[in-house]
Amino acid sequence: MQNNSEKSAPKGHTRTQWAVAILVNSTVLTYGLQCGWVSPMTKILQSEESPVGRPLTDSELSLIAGIPSLAAVVGILILLYVVETYGRKRAVIIMAFLQLICWIIKLCPSNPISLLVSRIFCGLGAGGCFHVVPMYVKEISQDNIRGTLGSISALFQSLGILSMYAIGGYLGYYTVLYFVTAIAVCIFVMLFQVPESPSFLVNQGKLKESTAAIAYLRGLQIDNKEVQNEMDSIKREDDYYKSIPHITFFGIFKYKAWRRGFLIMFVLVILHGLNGVFSIISYASTVLKNSKMEISPELQSLAIPISLTLGTATTMTIVDRLGRKVLLGITFAVSSLALASLATNQLLSGYDWATPSWLPIVAILVTVYSYGGGVSPLPFIIMTEMFNFRIRAKLMGILSATAWSMTFVQLVSFTAVTNTLGVETSFYIFCGINFIGVILVLFVLPETAGKTVDQIETKLRNDKHDRNSDI
Repeated sequence: MQNNSEKSAPKGHTRTQWAVAILVNSTVLTYGLQCGWVSPMTKILQSEESPVGRPLTDSELSLIAGIPSLAAVVGILILLYVVETYGRKRAVIIMAFLQLICWIIKLCPSNPISLLVSRIFCGLGAGGCFHVVPMYVKEISQDNIRGTLGSISALFQSLGILSMYAIGGYLGYYTVLYFVTAIAVCIFVMLFQVPESPSFLVNQGKLKESTAAIAYLRGLQIDNKEVQNEMDSIKREDDYYKSIPHITFFGIFKYKAWRRGFLIMFVLVILHGLNGVFSIISYASTVLKNSKMEISPELQSLAIPISLTLGTATTMTIVDRLGRKVLLGITFAVSSLALASLATNQLLSGYDWATPSWLPIVAILVTVYSYGGGVSPLPFIIMTEMFNFRIRAKLMGILSATAWSMTFVQLVSFTAVTNTLGVETSFYIFCGINFIGVILVLFVLPETAGKTVDQIETKLRNDKHDRNSDI
């Protein structure tokens, strides 16, 4: 009888995890809409019919486009406090609220200041897109689909950019705003229905709520053995880390595994932030001027977000089978080769050498595809898996702030380097940065796919000794 009941016991499902992950990642979709908003609206904002009453200057438009990166660093600090004190769910809701405010301000009578303020709110909300959202998704996901669900954020960002490029060029300024504001309202309301992270609930001593959340997410009954096993695992980890005295940021460096893991990820997010794709997207028209390949403006503007979306969609299908390390190494390598080709093409064109007219656009699309296919999403998936609950929020906040800062540095420095040394120099630098990424991934970064935190920490320590070893 006992064997028959075990065989007939429900095995659960992953539908709820998918639904919750998609809903939470919808905040990244909204951020993607914000990323894509500036490009199609540039002609309107710099025209005589500009909604601000006059054409915006290049410097004003540049500030409006770039300010979210700086605001995101401040947003990370705010959300870091919220996520540790009040929980992952409330932090995601606050992100959605900040994004909603951004769109509402744009609907109000416009002027350069109001647009700037709206973009600041955009950045404050965006601060959690690659910090809070990956952390939450990791903590609600079972191991065998953790990487796939973690890749949704990059896919949704790409879809947001693509959607805005598609509708922004054909619909009116305020029509676009009403449409995306309605989306933001729906997202904000629906987020109240998602459960809190089981790990956070255990940390707060809410064991019954945590057990119920696990059962709900796994599609199982509360008394199911799998639910109890997962609950016991979370409790053991929480009890262990609560037994350690309060850990400050500098105290983290006492432990070899945490210290080494942080330093690896710190270098990785710097390489991610300086990868070059944001500059390529921003200045693609300048690069393509030297190409003799004739492409319609509509196709040219849509080609980049389509390539980005295809890259992230590819990642979702193979990330859990191929592993993080191999996929990230391949995408860094492909990016490096594509950027080397692009740089060489620009160099030879400057000397009037004949080069294939299709090469610049193909190199750009391959680089963008590789970015969406690994360089963009994987560092944030890996950092959620590498660090335990006790230090995850602290370190991910610092690493995300570093990534945003490096993106800002990339955008600001690209123009200066290009004007001084030529665009080919910028692309050769980006090529070198991606090549360093290949070396880091292949020889230093541990594989995290399907591994527990203990297994990853053992690998980082390069030994099989006690988990507290700081040797």
